[in-house]
Amino acid sequence: MHLAVYLPLLLPALLTLLARPLSNRLHPRHATWLLTGAAAVLAASATLALALLAVSAVIRLPAVASLGHISLAELGPDTAYAMPTGLLAGILVTAAAVTGSASLLRCFRGLADSYREARRLPGRSQAVVLDDQIAAAYALPGRPGRIVVTAGMLDALDDTSRAALLAHERAHLARFHHLFTSAVRLAAAANPLLRPAARAVEYTVERWADEEAVRATSRATSCRPPSSVSVSSAIAADRWATRPSRLRTFRRCSHTVTRPVTWSRSITPPATPTTSCCI
Repeated sequence: MHLAVYLPLLLPALLTLLARPLSNRLHPRHATWLLTGAAAVLAASATLALALLAVSAVIRLPAVASLGHISLAELGPDTAYAMPTGLLAGILVTAAAVTGSASLLRCFRGLADSYREARRLPGRSQAVVLDDQIAAAYALPGRPGRIVVTAGMLDALDDTSRAALLAHERAHLARFHHLFTSAVRLAAAANPLLRPAARAVEYTVERWADEEAVRATSRATSCRPPSSVSVSSAIAADRWATRPSRLRTFRRCSHTVTRPVTWSRSITPPATPTTSCCI
């Protein structure tokens, strides 16, 4: 088989080397789109190339060729490595199909869990406050998307930082960052060489949200953000209304919940949050 069929198998390694420099040098929005698109295309191309290698070996089997009325003479001369390569390609493409399907199933389950939890949260405002002293904040995709912040996080921040945090999480929801991270993680599940690209996209969406937060807060520096006032008053009224919730691992939806902002503690969000108040 022509050597060009092996090229898609090598290009993911090139993206592995370029992922981090691109994520650092490009604008985060451009880097996110570029890395996600490249990872998706390369994962599909590599899987197709493996399938072609496997099929090219299978159809050379006399039993298969006779069933398909394929002339071995028309296929051209065989090579010593065709069958071993085809066997290896068949194993790899099967593994890619299994891991990719499992990742896709987890993605759908995670999004379904996220949408269900977003609907269960009380109130109609976008942000919800948990009466928990552990510092955490995360965006929960849904219709509409919600922002969950703990009392411990709010206590650790001043008004400006609270406004920046909420703007950061709003950017995750408004720009559908969970779709980018889900897509690139699906590509990485099908092709492990793309895992550095997946980590780079997780980083670029955080940079993207940070820049959105900076722009949003810079426009509101002349006055105290209304959201910060609402959070402060709600927490002061209901600080001891409920016991702190136990934060548990949101396993199936971990890919749909964005990481906390860079100035907060990294913490796993809860699967079923107990709310103390909402804004």
